[in-house]
Amino acid sequence: MVKVLGINGSPRPYGNSVQALRLALRAAELEGAEVELVNLYEYDVKPCMGCVSDDIMACTYPCPINDDMVKLYPKIIEADGLIISSPIYWFGVSGLLKNLIDRLTVLENMIYVDGKSWLEGKVVGFIALGNDEGAAALISNLMIVANSFGMVIPPWALAYYIGEGNALEESKLLLDAANVGRAVAIMSQILKGLRKSPEVWYRADDSYKEFIKTIANDIVKEVYDSIYS
Repeated sequence: MVKVLGINGSPRPYGNSVQALRLALRAAELEGAEVELVNLYEYDVKPCMGCVSDDIMACTYPCPINDDMVKLYPKIIEADGLIISSPIYWFGVSGLLKNLIDRLTVLENMIYVDGKSWLEGKVVGFIALGNDEGAAALISNLMIVANSFGMVIPPWALAYYIGEGNALEESKLLLDAANVGRAVAIMSQILKGLRKSPEVWYRADDSYKEFIKTIANDIVKEVYDSIYS
């Protein structure tokens, strides 16, 4: 079994970012992945101090900063795939997520210690949502960073939504988010030799649409109940 870790970069526990991420993780589960959701707002992640600029060997695992990354690093190291979801903050990721990404440098920089980035070969997908433009800029930046980390980006590994209201009421976002989870799970399994490439990477058949819509409705209800219970 492969492990897929969902990282919610939104400070809002009821927002579109976490709802779309939960849908993606459900879709990954349907492909046989073990999943876990991390809400960054529950962790104290301090900004990177840029140790690598002083001495490249000063930026090696474990990071010298004493905070909750000590809890998050093992989850990321053990994961076969990551799904990163962020609200759009001025054409980029949230501050919470930016701190995490910068702090992952310590894993990438292990290439100078044991010859390999500790993120190399991990599969990654992306979700971006907001009320204003910036999804393409956000996801493009994350893709460049992930590729520079040595991570694997499968087909159909992005989903985005621009607009007000509940994003899970938008049918295209539902399918895109679900297929992000599906693609990350499948590629993780392929890289571990657990399965062959699928006939299609992006599922859009009617039965899948209806099933994903049912899951989305359940997620919306779960979030609503958690707020008003």
